[in-house]
Amino acid sequence: MFTKYGYTTIGVVAMIAFILISISFITQSNPLKIILILIAAVILLLTLNFFRDPERKAPSKDGIIVTPADGKVIVIKQNISNSFVGENCNQISIFMSPLNVHVNRIPISGKVKHLKYYEGKFIAAFEDKASENNERMETGIVSNGDKILFTQIAGFLARRIVNDLTIGEDVTIGERFGMIKFGSRVDIFVSGKWKPVVQLNDDVHAGETILFELKD
Repeated sequence: MFTKYGYTTIGVVAMIAFILISISFITQSNPLKIILILIAAVILLLTLNFFRDPERKAPSKDGIIVTPADGKVIVIKQNISNSFVGENCNQISIFMSPLNVHVNRIPISGKVKHLKYYEGKFIAAFEDKASENNERMETGIVSNGDKILFTQIAGFLARRIVNDLTIGEDVTIGERFGMIKFGSRVDIFVSGKWKPVVQLNDDVHAGETILFELKD
């Protein structure tokens, strides 16, 4: 299954691959034939891999926040401040390599209360300064009176952030809402009542892996 956000790109790459293979059939050089076919196969397979969109099932458990993105946990911070969430909040950041699934999913059920896009740079997404300097899209959700913010951040290769949400929209944990194209990062900010349940360098899967649980 492939995401709808990639249909146009897949179509363009498939056409390029078709042209390369067609050229290989008319060239007289066997080494060139092989090179053209290999290039066509590689770019098509990489594109299909990037835009894959496997089915996911969110945990049927109350008091949890799941990761909105696939990737690796690169930041866990506590007792920081955030303009939407407030003081004494916790942060987890996920780095998404070009080989990860890039479809983003809602981390908790609630209502969308904040959407803000920032133009910016394209610093490598695993660097901390990317959170404030890079192109990014903030989404804030209110769930049972609690505020949760997650930010889609463009990386060194990423050049497009997709976010289908609207202010006032009701959302459900685990449902798709967008993606970041070609390598990126997602930051999640929650109030201090939530405790992180993952470790640095853990691999996580959007819509399934639990990042935070409510403190007892």
